[in-house]
Order: sequence, then C-alpha cells, then structure tokens
Amino acid sequence: MSAEDTIFALSSGQPPAAIGILRISGPESGIALARLTGNLPEPRVAAFGNITDMVNGEVLDQALYLWFPGPKSATGEDLAEIHCHGGRAVIRAIEAALEQMDGLRRAEPGEFTRRAFTLGKIDLAEAEGLSDLLFAETELQRKAAIRQAGGALSRRVDDWQRRILQLSAQVEAELDFSDEDDVAPGQADMVRQTGQALVREMSGLLARPRAEKLRDGVRVVLGGPPNSGKSTLLNALVEREAAIVSDIAGTTRDVIEVPIALGGIPFLFIDTAGVRESGAETIEQIGIDRAREQFTSADTILWLGEEGQGPSSMNLVEVSSRSDRPEHQPKGSGSFSLSPVAGTGMDALVDFLIGRARDILPGADQVSINARQADHLTAACSHLAAMLEETDYLIVAEQLRMARKALDAITGRASTEDMLDGLFGKFCIGK
Repeated sequence: MSAEDTIFALSSGQPPAAIGILRISGPESGIALARLTGNLPEPRVAAFGNITDMVNGEVLDQALYLWFPGPKSATGEDLAEIHCHGGRAVIRAIEAALEQMDGLRRAEPGEFTRRAFTLGKIDLAEAEGLSDLLFAETELQRKAAIRQAGGALSRRVDDWQRRILQLSAQVEAELDFSDEDDVAPGQADMVRQTGQALVREMSGLLARPRAEKLRDGVRVVLGGPPNSGKSTLLNALVEREAAIVSDIAGTTRDVIEVPIALGGIPFLFIDTAGVRESGAETIEQIGIDRAREQFTSADTILWLGEEGQGPSSMNLVEVSSRSDRPEHQPKGSGSFSLSPVAGTGMDALVDFLIGRARDILPGADQVSINARQADHLTAACSHLAAMLEETDYLIVAEQLRMARKALDAITGRASTEDMLDGLFGKFCIGK
C-alpha cells in the first residue's frame, strides 16, 4: 500500500440502493474517469453520460459524474465521483472496470480520510469528530460530532497555540535583547497574566464531561435483591423483552446491557443479578460479584431493595417498583414509587433520568474532549502551570515549547503511525 496509489471504493451505503457513489482519489483518478466516460468534465460541474468498460466497449450504466482537481477536493488529491444506480450488479461491474486499470486499487478502511489528514485538509481532532459522526446514533451524539468534525476544538487549540507562540516570542526577546532598549517594561507581568489566563481556560475544558460518556451512554444500573423487579423495570424502560422475567429467585445471573436513546440522549441500562448475602450457589455468586462491580462504575443506581440497604453511593436512587400491589410500601422522600406493569410513575422516572443525564453529559453547545485529547491538554496545562512558577527565562521558554508540543499532539501535528492506524482503521472502506 502506497500513498502514491490511486484508490477507489464505494462511498455510499451498501447496495441495493437508489444511488451508489463510487469515489476515486489519486494521481490517476482523472485518467480513470475519462476512460470510463469518454471525457473529463469541467471541475466541480456534474455531467451525465454512459459509463463504459473500455476493454470490451460495454455500457455499464448511465450516471452522473464529477471531477475535483486537487488540492480543492475532499482528500486534497485529484478526485472523481461516479453517482450511478445502486444495484449490486452495477456497482460490481464499475468496480471491476476500475480494478482492471493500471495504478488503481481498492481503498483500505479509512484511507480517503487518512489522505485528507495527511494533506492537511483536516486535522486529527476533526478526524476524530468525523469518526464519532459515523457512529452517532442519537441526536446529542450527532450534534457533538458535527461540532468536532467542523473544527470547534481545533479552533480553540489554534488560538491557544497562537497565544503561547506570542509568549515564546516575548520570552525569546527578553533572553536575546534584555540589554537593549526595545524590550517593553513589564514583560514578565504580561507573560504571567497570559499564562494564568491560558491555564484557567484549559482547566475549564478539562473539567467538562468527557466525550466518551456521550459516545458510550449514561450508565444506569438496576440493583436489588432477587425478585425485586429489576428485570421487569428494565423491560419497561427499554420497551422490549430484553431480560427474562420469572418468579424464581436468581433468574438473572449475569450482567445484561441494553443501549437505548431517551429524549435523544444515549443510555446504557444494566440489569444485574439479585444481591443477597447468603444462600447463593457458585454461579449465582459470580453474578452477584459482577453486580457489585457494576455499582462502582454506574452514573445512576436504581435500587429496588429495602431502603438504605443499597451500595453506598451518591448516585443511588431509591425505587419502589410495585406500587400496583396491595402490600406496596412507598419509600421516603426523593424516592420513586412506580409500577412497570401498570405503567404508573414511569414517566416521572424517565424524566428524572434524562435530567440527570444532561448534567453528566457535555452540553449541546459545548466543546468536549476525549481521553486522548485530555491527556495532551493536561500535559500542556501542567507545563504552563510550571512556567508560572519559574523566574529563569531559559526554563520558561522550555516549558512554553513543551506546552506547544502537547497541543500539537491534539490536532495531529505531532503523532505516531500506530495511533493513526488505530483511528482510521475504524472507518468504513469508502471513507
């Protein structure tokens, strides 16, 4: 595989479909398009005509096609697109014709986007946002991914880089020309004030919820003793029979995870084995141990056992789930009394979960960062904080350089091949 190769792939959904979009990128893309269509159209102007196999002259389809000379293209290279009918046979025939051409090969997963990154059309933070957009399943995930792919974080980082670079220039001037008259007085105070402002801004972003929480969903764990109604409540929340419901104690012996969107917010509901202190046989005890592990990582625990008997956690919410039964005893203030069978009280619980999730997840208008970006931003913030404690301008200059280097890693100006392989390998073939 070489970056000099011309690559092609289906960039639309899998056939059959109304339309299929085949993308060709690389130095031979214009020649390939001309061989299939008999001409090279005006740049960025759609043309219509026959798609012909040049080996045997057979017409493969009638389609729209476009030509995007580099660098003004999605990948930064010469790029062509064929918008053909989306039947399997049509797609296979055009792909076969492309594969017969010298210098062309099928694209690897994410290779189009990786070329766009390599040629500076997008940076690494934008590529990560594009990856999130491809996997977005809820409205909140889509909005966050669009912001990231559109460069919201990259613009923030670029602004920090610009300001740190100005500080570096001031420090270098102080080092080189401190015995001359062209260095303004109060330079040290200016460096300190700007550094403090940068630390505050970076710390504010680091304090926000991570992007992974938005991607993975808010973890809601249902806990309680055997036969307390956990599986019944889970099925009512996700509106399907996700867990087996039985009067037999210990029916649920393992963790059951069900992802779902409520109010456009991603949730992961987790049913657990009934927790009891004694009487569990070996397999059931393994399930109980796993339930306790889930409690430690939960964003919210819905406890269906006796009030005050759940795990010690600020995230615990008391739930009495059998309000339709004569023997029902409501719990104290702040708890929920409901019946998953009758449906009473369910709307109040769902509204509560959505409201709590909005406090846990990044805001709809906020920039959020993932764990990788947070690591580099933490390093940049640490270098700036260390710089504020220094009076030796040689050390100050080095701390500023290290802060710039850490920010470079967020947008991919400093990166490793292994990390890039891991990111772009998650993309589909035609992306």
